[in-house]
Parts: sequence; C-alpha cells; structure tokens
Amino acid sequence: MVEQVTLYRAPTTEADAHAVADWLADRVDATVSVRTRFLSVYDDADLADDSPVGDSPVGDSLAEAFAKTRVLSPYEQETGNTMVGIVRYEERALEHPERAGGVIYDGLQVQSILRRLLPEDERGLDHLHVPLLDRVVGTWGDHDGRWHKRVNVLGQPGLVSVPGLYEAPAKPEQYYKAQQKHALLSGDSPPREVLENEVEGEFLVESDPRTTDALKGYVLQAVHYLETGEDFCEDETCRLANPHRQPGVIQAQLRDPEFCPEHAEIYRP
Repeated sequence: MVEQVTLYRAPTTEADAHAVADWLADRVDATVSVRTRFLSVYDDADLADDSPVGDSPVGDSLAEAFAKTRVLSPYEQETGNTMVGIVRYEERALEHPERAGGVIYDGLQVQSILRRLLPEDERGLDHLHVPLLDRVVGTWGDHDGRWHKRVNVLGQPGLVSVPGLYEAPAKPEQYYKAQQKHALLSGDSPPREVLENEVEGEFLVESDPRTTDALKGYVLQAVHYLETGEDFCEDETCRLANPHRQPGVIQAQLRDPEFCPEHAEIYRP
C-alpha cells in the first residue's frame, strides 16, 4: 500500500508540482509532499560502475549514465552515445536544464537510474516517488519496431515527462503543417496563440497554461499502478486513460467527468 507520495518539481516548465500535490492529496489515502527538482536533490554517489542499466554499466557519473540512455534513431532499439561531446552536453543539461532539449531518452533506463539514486530507506513500494521531468522519455515498441514518446513511465519511481505531454500524443495533421510553414518563413516554431488560431482542434503545446491540470491524472496513474498493478483505464473519459491523440488528452484530463464510474468510487474527492 502506498503510504507516501513525493513529487519533484520541474522548475524549467509550466508544471506546478504543489498544485498537483494538493489535488492528489484530496484523492488518495497517502501523505503527499513536494521536493525540488529530482536531479538537484540526488547526486550520482550511488551510481557504481558495476550497476547495470540495460546491458551495460552505468558508469561513474550521472551525465554518462544519461548519455547511455539516449535514443539514437526512431527505428533502432540500441541506445547510448558516450562520446566526450555528448557527455559534456549531459553535464550542461544537468547543471542548466533550461538549455537542454531535442533528445529522447529510454524511459525504462532513466527510471532505473533514478531508482538507484533514491535513498535505500525510500525505495520501497510504500513510498512512491514521482519526478516531473523536463526531458522527453520514450519506450521501444516491439509491435512496430520504433520508439514512442511517453507522458509517463509507471513504476518506482513513476516518471512524468512534462514535454512528453505536448509531444507524445499526436496533434492534428494541420498543426504539423502550420509548424513547418512557420519554421520555413521565420526559422523557429510559431507561438502557441498562432497555432491555436490557425489549426482546428484541441491540443496542448509547450508552456500551455493547462499543463498543470492535464498532468494531474498522469501522476495519479503512477499511484494507481503501484496500488493495484493496473496500468490504464479503457474508458476514454477517465483521468486514468492513456489516449494516443491530443483531443483524447483534453477529454480525459480537462473535461468532466473526472473519472469513469468505477474509478470515481475510489478517487472521488
């Protein structure tokens, strides 16, 4: 049984960990607290050379460990690039996360690294840790031989990727066309307001003011998984659903009802 839930802030993002924690505390029978950014709380003291991540050792630095989890190609399962320049990039990303971006990391390997960083007396399943990450994570799909970006990776710790909220669920096709058009004309991505005016349909984009509300259900999914062993709800209107398209995210996380009848009995505030 989960008795404690600790959320970790992602200060470079729009996500408000304290607001998520307050919402969660009203719905679960556990103590909910917030700590600062996960990778600022813990260092790499617990990463031993013989501690495996995937099929290879972690190495002696957190930067090198993350370099080994980098996805190299959307269609190649092998991960990792520990060239000096890549490791230095990861060092800078750890120190200045606001400068990082454009990289996908193997979510299961990242989860393994972060679990190893936890204090030994906090690794039990009675104390769930949920880092809100400023990095994009993915999982390999054996069914189609490619990587898929994810909003969350369930387990201990339960990872919730803030940029994954914008990037993992597919947006309307018009969105990508408008983005490419704007990039050709100006060299960068169009502001959120421009996309919302030009593209029909509902979707979330970077720094969306609805980010915090949308993330609440994904954090609850991490708690639900540890409590029950169940991953996602099949009811597309429930916050425990895992929609693959942005309109589904809007429906599940930002529209009433919050939960399907079954899960409302458990998580009604």
